[in-house]
Amino acid sequence: MQATTKEAQPWIGGDFSRTDGPFKVSGTATYTSDVNLPGMLYAVPVCATIGTGRIKRLDTAVALKMPGVRSVLTRENGGKFYSVGFATDAKIDEKRPPFEDDLIRYYGQYVAVVVADTFEQATAAARVVDVAYEARQPDIRVRMTAESTPSIDTQRGDAEAAFAATAESLRFDQTYTTPVETHNPIELHATVALFDGTNYTFYETSQSIVNQRKVMAMMLGVSEDNVRVIMKFLGSGFGGKLFPWSHSLLAAAAARQLKRPVKLVVSREMMFHNVGHRTNTQQRIRLSASADGHLSSLQQDYIYKNARVENRKENCGEATGYLYSTPNLRVSAAYARRDIAPSTSMRGPGAVPGLFAVESAVDEFAIKLNIDPLEFRLRNEPKIDESRNVPFSSRHMQECMVRGAEQFDWKKRMPGVGSMRRDGHIVGWGMAVGSWAARRLSTEVSVELRGDGTARVACATQDIGTGTYTVVGQMVAELTGIPLDRINVVLGDTVLPPGPMSGGSMLTASLVPAVNDATRAAIQQLLLTAAQAEHSPFAGQAADALALERGMVYRKGTSPGAGIPFGRILQGAQVNAVMGKGRSGASQDDADASQVSIHSYCAHFVEVTWQPEIARLRVARVLSVIDGGKVINARTGLNQIQGAIVMGVGMALFEQTHYDARSGAPVNRNLADYVMTTHADAPKIDVTFLDYPDFALNSLGARGIGEIGLAGVAPAITNAVYHATGVRVRDLPIGIEDLMASRV
Repeated sequence: MQATTKEAQPWIGGDFSRTDGPFKVSGTATYTSDVNLPGMLYAVPVCATIGTGRIKRLDTAVALKMPGVRSVLTRENGGKFYSVGFATDAKIDEKRPPFEDDLIRYYGQYVAVVVADTFEQATAAARVVDVAYEARQPDIRVRMTAESTPSIDTQRGDAEAAFAATAESLRFDQTYTTPVETHNPIELHATVALFDGTNYTFYETSQSIVNQRKVMAMMLGVSEDNVRVIMKFLGSGFGGKLFPWSHSLLAAAAARQLKRPVKLVVSREMMFHNVGHRTNTQQRIRLSASADGHLSSLQQDYIYKNARVENRKENCGEATGYLYSTPNLRVSAAYARRDIAPSTSMRGPGAVPGLFAVESAVDEFAIKLNIDPLEFRLRNEPKIDESRNVPFSSRHMQECMVRGAEQFDWKKRMPGVGSMRRDGHIVGWGMAVGSWAARRLSTEVSVELRGDGTARVACATQDIGTGTYTVVGQMVAELTGIPLDRINVVLGDTVLPPGPMSGGSMLTASLVPAVNDATRAAIQQLLLTAAQAEHSPFAGQAADALALERGMVYRKGTSPGAGIPFGRILQGAQVNAVMGKGRSGASQDDADASQVSIHSYCAHFVEVTWQPEIARLRVARVLSVIDGGKVINARTGLNQIQGAIVMGVGMALFEQTHYDARSGAPVNRNLADYVMTTHADAPKIDVTFLDYPDFALNSLGARGIGEIGLAGVAPAITNAVYHATGVRVRDLPIGIEDLMASRV
């Protein structure tokens, strides 16, 4: 049962059910594709069937004559779109506006959009739009050589010289790859667009409604004041819905042309080529060490794939510079161009594939040196962030490893390949560590205390399913004592005070200072009202002699239980509500925060079972210890880590998008052929939070935990697979064909 009083459990750190849960389980939560408006039309895009080339002919005559068809938008009649400016903080992955020219840059690129009275009519008409192409052979090669001049992410000492000067027995050099992974949340991308002749309204699937508003305004050529974005519930995003995609503009263009609401829902197949993916990476890792197992150099040279006209970076070296202690380090990045759609963020962008390579290499090197992999990591734990030469704000990586090892019973690990058995299965144990940056984004919040005894919190941010509605309510409850069921958290609308994106594990930490300041400002207005209202029980008192606790206004030095409910104070003063506003800036603009290195940390311990006679591999259990600062809600925090670990199992074992070399088309572009982790594949999961508040970002000591649960899971699994089978998998995902080479 959910507690609603602080006596039952603390508001901050307690175990609370999601306040939006009843709406979701009852089916009353409205997602974007659920929005139905009077006179609404339906849009279905026409997608290119070649990987690169140009349009020779586009004939819409037959489609326009079909029943219910209102329009077919093409480059000729779709209206003007603009590019996002360079000197702006607006973010978008595919910067090229739709219908910009006749060139085809990837399979599935939108070439037209059919608008009709029903979805079925639009779908049927889209199939008969006749497009002729002048096609070229697309380049979709997986193996890459750098096509850009490598840039240095971070560097200290002379890693190349230190590596060259080290004996071969104390050196390590291997290359690792990760494949294209495609976003497949249950909720498809969707837009409902309205245009009233002046203003645009978007119902959106977005992890950043404020950014969505900026980008739509720029690309439609109107003021931000003429654009509103609404998104109350999201059926998960994982980074794929962080930034706008072209379908939003196409829906707006159709609404602009026809003066009717237009709904456009991206199909499951389109999810594989129109709304981004995690790009593939190729990473060479070189390590050297002294005879006592201390790293003397670390080099990570990585290449990632880019679409032809985009320049998004997959920052694989994000965590490398501060992860381990070594006097000599170099991380370089380069990209290769391919004829594939633009990539985007996926949970733990950059760092997660980067950690697969680094943590696999560290494990391999430890075994080559005949040092226990856990001990090797402990020996190389840094005392400061050596990449920036600043202290860590709070780092408990060593405790993550030590406590995890104790709980996992790592001391019983037998080092020999295939040496551990249970119930007729070969057992393998592996571990890895991970880290993710912690940041704060600029945020504004308003809080109202109302005469009916409720509170209202408002911010133009969004809840993407992680529990933001709930944790924001907890923050207000902590300062006011108002029960959660009396706090109305209002999100998901750009008419509210501007808020941050839900990405990069930054949202909660960003909200804390603004919510706290707004709540305290509202409380101050309440106490002033109590002190100054003519008929108030506290009339004539100094406001600073009063306090609010448990929803009661009382004189300091007395019991809150002897106070007056705050709603009665406002009613007696004939005041409907008092409001406070709070604002906080980005952490990069905070002088104190910039002087320390702020990150979250984790250690994952994994057990796999291997049955060579039937080539069956299973991830049996995962134990994770998380140093993520103060956890606001124990339940939603646990859910975040559990979901991330399951996603990590998919990364290690299943997820990979294959492309047809002839057309550039994703081959496994459906949920039958694109394999993801199911309940049957999910391991037993044990999660421990260390719960060390980190006050570098906010007064509650909260950091983000959305990404940290995934960082390091895949290499922990492949390290365990090596221990069980003797097969070192350097190219994800693990395949049965890899394991057929097992030595046991």
